[in-house]
Amino acid sequence: MSRAEWNHAPDGAIQVSPLWQWPPRPLAVLKWYSDAWFPLTINLGILALAFLSWGLFSPTLESALTPDWWIFGIWLRNAVIVTLLAGGLHYWFHGIAAQGTDLKFDPRPFPRQGRMFSFSDQIKDNMFWTILSGVTVWSLFEALGWWGLANGWLPYTTLAQMPVWFIAFFFLIPVWESFYFYWIHRLLHTNTLYRFHALHHRNTDIGPWSGLSMHPVEHVMYFGTVLIHLVVPSSPVHVIFHLMFYALLAITSHTGFEGLRVRNKKRVHLGNFHHQIHHRYFEVNYGNLDVPWDKLFGSFHDGTDAGKAMMRERLKNRKRG
Repeated sequence: MSRAEWNHAPDGAIQVSPLWQWPPRPLAVLKWYSDAWFPLTINLGILALAFLSWGLFSPTLESALTPDWWIFGIWLRNAVIVTLLAGGLHYWFHGIAAQGTDLKFDPRPFPRQGRMFSFSDQIKDNMFWTILSGVTVWSLFEALGWWGLANGWLPYTTLAQMPVWFIAFFFLIPVWESFYFYWIHRLLHTNTLYRFHALHHRNTDIGPWSGLSMHPVEHVMYFGTVLIHLVVPSSPVHVIFHLMFYALLAITSHTGFEGLRVRNKKRVHLGNFHHQIHHRYFEVNYGNLDVPWDKLFGSFHDGTDAGKAMMRERLKNRKRG
């Protein structure tokens, strides 16, 4: 892609998980998924935070038998986490510009003002919808999970009862996300539902507060991923991690920067150019790179000039149809 179009773009074409490539490349597959978790990754950080939240900042199953003030406690915990994470990343990347434009995808200045935003301000708009709607819907889904597990309405398990499944479930949640997110995102781009998704797409350039800035209808659909716990055995920490994964990964992946640099070295991977392209062009890259839905359905933009040409041809043919 042209460097005039992007301030930073990875070298070469964007690649999907080698799990879906032929011939099989088992070592590449192992590296792909190990890199997603170890040694210092967002996934592992969210997992640690989920266990910390479960142990120190959550109700007990006994107290969750009936709705009470513990629901507000969940909301408050989640609001603090979001504020510290999104606020901290915004301060680092945009407040003091500690990294300048190094590894920033979009060359345009951020944030912006304009009538398209609530309060005519991108950050105030993003913070408003993230906290008021995003944290609230997320916390209500978590509260329903606690309530259902406490009353025996959801299948419950422990580490002692199903040790292999208990551990494996954490690693399977991102796989489920690859399936779920693509399809609800594609639905949100239909004529019927895009009026809700348009709020998120006010952000053609993105920052940490953009990731969860959505309409309440979209938040219900987005966090509806947790309904899988209606049919799979789980514990409260699985529910916490599942929702945190969806919420906090949205924040970190929308920083607008590929990664966090410390002492001139990228220490933590954050944003994905694949999704940044979606925010620029809207009608490509609906999913992520773990499952190649976009390649299968012709909406994949690999970040190259050839990918851009394919996108233009696809949109031209769609208009003709």
